[in-house]
Amino acid sequence: MSAVSPVILLNPIDDVAVARAMIRAGNQTGIEGLIAAEQIPRGHKVAVRDIAAGQEIRKFGQPIGVATQFIPAGGHVHLQNLAVIESEHPYQFSVDIEETGMLPREDCRTFMGFDRGAGGVGTRNFIGIITTVNCSATVSKYIAEHFNRTGGLEGFGNVDGVVALTHGGGCAINMNSEGYRYLARTLQGYARHPNFGGILMIGLGCETNQIAPILEHYKLEEGNRLRTMTIQDLGGTRKTIAAASEMIRDMLPEVNAAERTVQPLSGLKLALECGGSDGYSGISANPALGYASDLLVRNGGTSVLAETPEIYGAEHLLTRRAATPDVAEKLLSRIDWWRDYTRRNGAELNNNPSYGNKLGGLTTILEKSLGAVAKGGTMPLKAVYEYSEIVDKTGFVFMDTPGYDPVAVTGQVAGGCNVICFTTGRGSVSGFKPAPCIKIATNTEMYNHMREDMDINCGDIVSGEDTIEAAGERIFEDIIAVASGKKTLSETFDYGDNEFVPWQVGAIT
Repeated sequence: MSAVSPVILLNPIDDVAVARAMIRAGNQTGIEGLIAAEQIPRGHKVAVRDIAAGQEIRKFGQPIGVATQFIPAGGHVHLQNLAVIESEHPYQFSVDIEETGMLPREDCRTFMGFDRGAGGVGTRNFIGIITTVNCSATVSKYIAEHFNRTGGLEGFGNVDGVVALTHGGGCAINMNSEGYRYLARTLQGYARHPNFGGILMIGLGCETNQIAPILEHYKLEEGNRLRTMTIQDLGGTRKTIAAASEMIRDMLPEVNAAERTVQPLSGLKLALECGGSDGYSGISANPALGYASDLLVRNGGTSVLAETPEIYGAEHLLTRRAATPDVAEKLLSRIDWWRDYTRRNGAELNNNPSYGNKLGGLTTILEKSLGAVAKGGTMPLKAVYEYSEIVDKTGFVFMDTPGYDPVAVTGQVAGGCNVICFTTGRGSVSGFKPAPCIKIATNTEMYNHMREDMDINCGDIVSGEDTIEAAGERIFEDIIAVASGKKTLSETFDYGDNEFVPWQVGAIT
């Protein structure tokens, strides 16, 4: 197809093409002999041939659903005539696992990071306040505000800030439940995260989620970098704020003394995320991020794909890339868990795309998933992790998380991700302390409209003025720059205090 064609045909066998811009009824589509039978909004799908009712419809060369009625060539293909189908792909394991282009260690790129020894490499230098329960949230916020808003960090310019990681749980849960394991695992993951130079863990005192069992189970030891307290032991709000402030003041000189040094890219763990997706996500920003992910892996780094409900229908593409059959089986077991989980809760895995996704041109979860998987590039899938498990393998890996962005990224950061790349077509604006978040726009219109929030534009891929490879190179270079200290736009707005959202699973009693 010509770069100036009004539509993008992604695969010769596809039944639909994607409009680069709005196409009026009666106008040419750029495909020989194909006239728009009705108005096609930008980012939406147009039928490239007659499609019979009940016929499978393909995009990306893969099924995205079935036609619920006859669709004429040139017709608008969307909610009114396309429905999801249950994924029935034949799974193949470990057939596409050739590692191409891995660089010798001496040729791998480097970045400037904070060496935390066995704790990994930091891209930022925060002090964190971790709350075990919602009851200690307000006190923790007051402590952080004292340092961030009232000059408490004056003279400590190498400290990026004090962040209070508060949440709505921590009590009235079964300690033998998945929900408890997820919460405790998330908290310990943040407690050992290399973007923190120091950690203070604060509880109320009587909550289910006690500090001591977390420290014991996950082998965390109190010391200069990690300290703990409870409000009840200290005697209330004011006494806790005073004691906590004194502890943080004691930490500041050592945290401030940390210096960036040259580090290999094996010290980077990149969270791959998408939110507020549109019809261009799987065409521009997601494959460009996938290209950058491949570059990072070839240089010794790690990239972490997540959001299990948003790979549903495309998991067969990942099983082909699984490094071993066991990795493929673990991925499919998580899909099965989600089928059961949604059934138990009166929901379904295809309860997606969202309202905004649909406005942007996405119709079914299968279509959305095929675009979302593009963030994962082409490298072999080395491991599958449960929510918030520490990522201990290098290369391309997957973490089981919900599709809800704050919950998903919280799990990835708990697993050790120290940089985030977040693609968006509608305009997501969140940040995720302590990890910097690079926002990548899928289309130029949104990028220009929300330029103060978008770090990189991939919209020129849609217009034909850019390529996936060139955009991927830019993303890769920005990952290195941000890991080395460059501020992202979400950081300039100080986003990230409210996006710590551990996954709440199970009964609250």
